[in-house]
Order: sequence, then structure tokens, then C-alpha cells
Amino acid sequence: MPEGDLSPTGKPTINDLARVAGVSLATVDRVLNGRPGVRRATIDKVNKAIADLGYIRDTAAANLARRRVYRLLFILPDAANEFVDALITQVSIQGAQLSHQRTILGARTVPPFDPQAIVAMLDQLSPDEIDGVAVFGPETPAVRDAVTRARARGLAVVPLGAALPRAARYHFVPTDNYAAGRTAARLMGRFIDQPGPVLVITGSRLARDHLERRAGFDAVMTTDFPTLDVLPSVEGRDDPALIQRLLPDILRTVPNLRGIYSSAAGNAGLLTCLERERRRDNLVVIAHELTPVSRRALETGVFDAVISQNAGHLVRSAVRLLKATADQVPFDETQERIRIDIYLQDNMPPE
Repeated sequence: MPEGDLSPTGKPTINDLARVAGVSLATVDRVLNGRPGVRRATIDKVNKAIADLGYIRDTAAANLARRRVYRLLFILPDAANEFVDALITQVSIQGAQLSHQRTILGARTVPPFDPQAIVAMLDQLSPDEIDGVAVFGPETPAVRDAVTRARARGLAVVPLGAALPRAARYHFVPTDNYAAGRTAARLMGRFIDQPGPVLVITGSRLARDHLERRAGFDAVMTTDFPTLDVLPSVEGRDDPALIQRLLPDILRTVPNLRGIYSSAAGNAGLLTCLERERRRDNLVVIAHELTPVSRRALETGVFDAVISQNAGHLVRSAVRLLKATADQVPFDETQERIRIDIYLQDNMPPE
């Protein structure tokens, strides 16, 4: 494209698009914002000008010009779950920090592992009130259908924690739970010094993130540590009280238990039980998420390692991806990749 077709700065503007496409500024604005009333042939001309000029829209400037406000909601489980508590805290903190960027964050809770509660909440959301929603919940056909309906109504929806379907055309928070499970298995296998059984405590067999962690854990244990026998998962429902009730019988039934992998939440119940039972010295315990409970367990030597993801990064990533989805723009995948952190008694960050 000849230089005369560009603005003096060399960066294409909507004025350049209008001139090259031979249409008015108002028409370019309607095409860029997907508003009706523009003929297909005119849309094609504007899109050709965009491609020819290499025009990249400044979404932030456009939103500021039309005083756009992002209204974003987090749907989270209402459980005695310290990691969910951390997410809710981060939603509040970052909501206050993002207010100057015309972004409003909110959180609503539903009963844990209750697909119909998620469906009901998604179905009642209107794009007139909410622009985007991040969902932390189990994957079922009913939830998938509710997500599809929400997207069809114009809502941006992203899964939080990889628990919902991740179609290629949609953004999602890229947490690698399979790799987290493999990491737990690698640590478990290295820490245990003799053959024997290993117990896995999961939250729900419906949750994709829990299933992916178990699959990654099994893959490493089977191939690299065949002398360790991984027992069927115990479903703790992320409920400390339930885990505290279930575990004593298991410890008595499997007296030679070598390790426990707590792949979900409810670690308060696990810690209480192990402290009460006076955890055996040869028992290796690996859990998820660095919270006040798991920090105490590491400090006292009840837990050997904690695999964690940063709650603040998760919320920030979800906000960026919801905005990108709402604006139909790409995102920086490297910025959104959630890191797998490993904490031992010796390297915990300041509280």
C-alpha cells in the first residue's frame, strides 16, 4: 500500500480505513463494532482495507472513547475451601485496583459440585447486566449446554481451573492439571523409600481438573514407580469434615500406607486427622495450594510438599481473557500460562 494512503505517523487509523475503503467514518465505526445496517459488500471493503493497511485496533482507546465498562462475574463453589477463599479475596482486591480501568468485578457462589446450580445461575445472567463470567465448576452435559446458551446470548465465558469445555475458538485460563498430577507423582516416588500403597484423595470424579490430576499422577507412578500401588481415589468433596471422618478407617485398614496425595481441597480435615493420629514418620503427604492450613502443615512437617498455583494470577488472567473475549481480540498466551509452584518447608514465601 502506498505511503500516501497512511496517516502521517505511519500507523493506520480509522480515517485511513474510511479513505481506502471509500466509505464514511460512521460506516467504519459500525463495521468495527459489529453494528447492523451495513451491506455485506461494504463490510467486505472495510475488512479488505483493514487487511491491506495492517490496521490494529486500539481497543483500550476505543473503550475509553465510548466509556465502556466491563462487568465481570466469578461463579465459585460455596465450600469450606481455603483456595476458593483466596480467589474470592483476590476478586475483591483486584476489583478495587481495576475500578479506575472501568472494570467491575463480582463473585457469586453456588453449592460445590452442583451442576444444576451452575446451570441455573448461568441461565439467569443477561448481557444487559454482565459482560463476562468465569466459571469454576464440574463439567457435565447440562453445564456445557448452559455455557453454550450464555455465549449465544453474547456473554463472554471462560473456564477457571480447566473444569469446563475448552473449545479452540474460546479463551480459557490455561492451567495444566495433568502436569501438576505428574509433578506430585514425581515427588511422591522420590520421597518414598520402600514399596507399598499410596492413597489419592480427590474432590469429585465429575471435576475435569481433579480427573486430569489423577491421570497425570497415575501416568508417572505406573511407569516410573511400579513398586508403589496407587489405591482407588477417595472422594472427599472438598469437605474437611468428610475427609476427617473417612481417613481414620483408611489408616487402620491400610497400616502400611506409604503416601497420601491430596489432589483437591479439604486439607484442613486431612491435617487435623494426621495430627490426631500422630502421622507416621514413613508417610509422605503431598497436597495442593499454599494456604494458611497447608503452610502450617509444611511448617510442622505433616505435609512434605505443596503444589500451588497463584490465586492472584488466576484472577488477573481470567479478567484479561474475559475482556479479550468480550472485545473479540487475541491475547498473549505466554502471559496467561499459570505456573506450577512447588513449596517445601524450606522455601515458603513470606506469609
